[in-house]
Amino acid sequence: MQLKRAMFAAGMMTILCSAGAKAQTTRIPLPNSNFPISQGVSAGDTLYLSGMIDSSVMHGEAGDTKTQTIHVLQQIQKALEAQKLTLGDVVMMHVYLTGDAGKGGKMDFAGFMEGYSQFFGTKDQPNKPARSAMQVAALAAPAALVEIEVIAVKPK
Repeated sequence: MQLKRAMFAAGMMTILCSAGAKAQTTRIPLPNSNFPISQGVSAGDTLYLSGMIDSSVMHGEAGDTKTQTIHVLQQIQKALEAQKLTLGDVVMMHVYLTGDAGKGGKMDFAGFMEGYSQFFGTKDQPNKPARSAMQVAALAAPAALVEIEVIAVKPK
């Protein structure tokens, strides 16, 4: 019986590995940029988007955590739409928040949730991803308070 189980498990691993090897991988370049990362990578039915910060921060406009969260999620929404996906297809989200000077150097999780709740768990978009949120010391842009990366899966 154990031999049959081992053979079955080996067969399943072969099937799973060969299915993964056949998955089409597409790298999506950052729009209007020569920065050496992809905006996202599509592997089979799964899209991995790189972390995004509020693009207005790069132009010297720094909003609060709520505002930056809204802007980042709008950018993510556009990137997903370009790949024929929606925020409802997001299955995992990693959120990086820096300390806000106006909050005593602590992350403004409440501000993040105010922005986040406009996009997830709503009447129009009830899906909620698995999510991690953490405070980090700094992000690549000094005025950035929020960076978000997501993983989305194309519906069958």
